Amino acid sequence: MADFHQGGHVATLHNLRHNTADDLARELDLFSSTRKITLILPSLFSELEGDALPAIIDELNKVGFIHRIVIGLDRADEAQYRYARKFFAKLKAEHVVLWNDGARLKAVDARLNELGLSPAEPGKGRNVWFCMGYTIARADSAVVAVHDCDVVTYSAGMLARLVYPVTNPNFPYQMSKGFYPRVAEGKLNGRVSRLLVSPMLAALRKVLGPRDYLDFLSDFRYPLAGEFAMRTSILPDMRIPSDWGLEIGLLSEAWRNLSPRAVCQVEISDRYDHKHQDLSEEDANQGLSRMSVDICKALYRKLAADGTVFSEEIFRSIKATYYRDGLDLIETYFNDARMNGLHVDRHVEERAVELFASNIMRAGQVFLENPMETPFIPNWSRVHAADPDIVANLVHAVSQDMAEFV
Repeated sequence: MADFHQGGHVATLHNLRHNTADDLARELDLFSSTRKITLILPSLFSELEGDALPAIIDELNKVGFIHRIVIGLDRADEAQYRYARKFFAKLKAEHVVLWNDGARLKAVDARLNELGLSPAEPGKGRNVWFCMGYTIARADSAVVAVHDCDVVTYSAGMLARLVYPVTNPNFPYQMSKGFYPRVAEGKLNGRVSRLLVSPMLAALRKVLGPRDYLDFLSDFRYPLAGEFAMRTSILPDMRIPSDWGLEIGLLSEAWRNLSPRAVCQVEISDRYDHKHQDLSEEDANQGLSRMSVDICKALYRKLAADGTVFSEEIFRSIKATYYRDGLDLIETYFNDARMNGLHVDRHVEERAVELFASNIMRAGQVFLENPMETPFIPNWSRVHAADPDIVANLVHAVSQDMAEFV
């Protein structure tokens, strides 16, 4: 069971009594008449064929406080989009499906490309960005939440706990970030958070010196959680990363745009599991290997934007410091797992640390070779300034697709 620990920069809201989600949902039902909530689900078509998403839909159908569900569908042809329409028709809440690979949304993207504002690459960040643009254009929601479609332990209570802090008008929070223990099938999971992000942040503080930004990130118990909620008033100024640094990038934007007192983390579950990525030691463009590179680049870019000067020597120092801290943490995680009857494969954990240490240098080399790279997608305020018709065109394109491909 969690305690009342507070880290100092952001508020931590715990789940000490596990029967409170229904009470929160009833309050949210009352708030929803004046504070409408939109849920964004970024989805690959392949996730429609898995076990997690049908169960998520069943849980969402228990929720009364959702105003609209915006589903971003990636990697789908026309037949698959039609299938998705029927698949999501089981949702009781109002919902729309953005067919990101359809001709109409591609035409919107082509216009963005003409203006130099198109997302740099496909992926979750691009998908979430278009869904946020659609939500901004509809202009009828006070809160937007995002979570993944591969959570195999999903429950409606997770969503209630995630959105409550930013929906309750008496709370000061503008952004909430979910956290939870990563334990499943007798194993300790969450390798990237445990074995990369935690020791990496410690290494950066040792090599670069104290940074409020690094302390802010270190306060989050699970910084890579894909579950977050925000008041929609802050969406137009949020710059969403297009690569796998999405979650770190969003926290960086919260640090840039908000007071830490306006950000909280909330324990949404005591049991969480989702699809696991391969380590992908043989291919740096796949799996956790690519994710680790993108996360490191996101950290370097943010620190550079705040005035930090990097060099190859500094990256070597970060790598060496990280490697020692990472190996030390493996011992701690092994002991913690043993105390709780869980399994940790120390050999696999050390292989992960070795890979991540190598990718710290790889990310540094990419940064030094192209320091002017702009991985963030422009925010929607800039898009509107460049072409005020784009958001209306986006809504119209989605509406036409929904009408035509039934």
